[in-house]
Amino acid sequence: MDNRIKRVRYKVRRHQGNVGDRPGTIVIPDGALKPHIAMFSYNQDELVTSEGNDIKVILNQFKKCDNHTHWIKVNGLGDATLIEEIGTYLNINPLVLEDIANTHQRPKFDEYTDYAFCTSRMVRFNNEDELVNNQFSAILKDNLIISFEEDYEEYFEAVKARLKAGKGAIRTAGPSYMCYALIDTIIDNYFMLLAVIGDKLDAIEDKVYASADKSIMFNSQQIKRTLIIIRRASWPERDKINDMIRSESPLIASEVKLFLRDAYDHCIQAMDLIENYKEVTSSIIDLYLSMVSNRMNEIMKVLTIISVIFIPLTFIAGIYGMNFARQDEKGHVIPDNMPELYWRHGYVYAIVLMFAIAIIQVFVFWKKGWFNKL
Repeated sequence: MDNRIKRVRYKVRRHQGNVGDRPGTIVIPDGALKPHIAMFSYNQDELVTSEGNDIKVILNQFKKCDNHTHWIKVNGLGDATLIEEIGTYLNINPLVLEDIANTHQRPKFDEYTDYAFCTSRMVRFNNEDELVNNQFSAILKDNLIISFEEDYEEYFEAVKARLKAGKGAIRTAGPSYMCYALIDTIIDNYFMLLAVIGDKLDAIEDKVYASADKSIMFNSQQIKRTLIIIRRASWPERDKINDMIRSESPLIASEVKLFLRDAYDHCIQAMDLIENYKEVTSSIIDLYLSMVSNRMNEIMKVLTIISVIFIPLTFIAGIYGMNFARQDEKGHVIPDNMPELYWRHGYVYAIVLMFAIAIIQVFVFWKKGWFNKL
């Protein structure tokens, strides 16, 4: 496995629209992709699929499959007209349509008279190692679920494979089970993302002990920011699932609530992992800063020892470097002016004295254990 730490780049997200816009106004995000519709109509016996780019795909499929459950999968939000047509055909509140187009919603579950609306956050790394945080929206009706995604990335390939295989309850448990399956897949993707982050944290920890450098602190901070983003997605996701479990709406089948409890447990596990990784990230940063501080202390200790050794030597050299004359201008000897300057072996005596002082200091420092950890 490649444990190299790459720079994490974050997709810039800005709110669309103007201050004071009428509630229910659909504002398409900048750079939104043109919609692609994939429709799956299924019952216990068959699965009928069709694809297209306009609402005719939905209308034609409804006519052909009037006794089926329908999953309408819309990828791309770049067509306000299509969103309005879907809302008009299904009699959806304009505020819900606005929330679909406004891709900054936190995970939530809202109940209306004959339908329910929920949102989730789909967080992943793309091929450029950029953290992408997209919105998933779904409208749930009697025999219909329609989902909206921002891009063409295939998040639900496993769900489609189960639907084609026709095994289990996915074809017979109604649209609420399909809604659960999509939400559970989103939560499972959190675990995949956290597994990647866990590998990166292991690589950073290995690097701390092997060859610590500044990249450790930078990479740890990037991972910590990533964890904060995932945390902002998973915490309200837990509350949303709890609202669905406690809902008395007939759209959420009682047998599906058992599966939702399992998804709730998975969400709690993801949150625990996020908190644990956040603590590990903070610990790595603290450990790196402590190592830098200890390294600086060791350097200062070496410099201090060297300075202490040379201070008395510098003192002796400074005394005998003073230029006081031994004789006055008449040739008379001045008795108090450095008689050692005229000793026959004065230079040798001074060198031996300084060397002896240095040796004594080194011996004293060694006995005190100052050299043990240098």
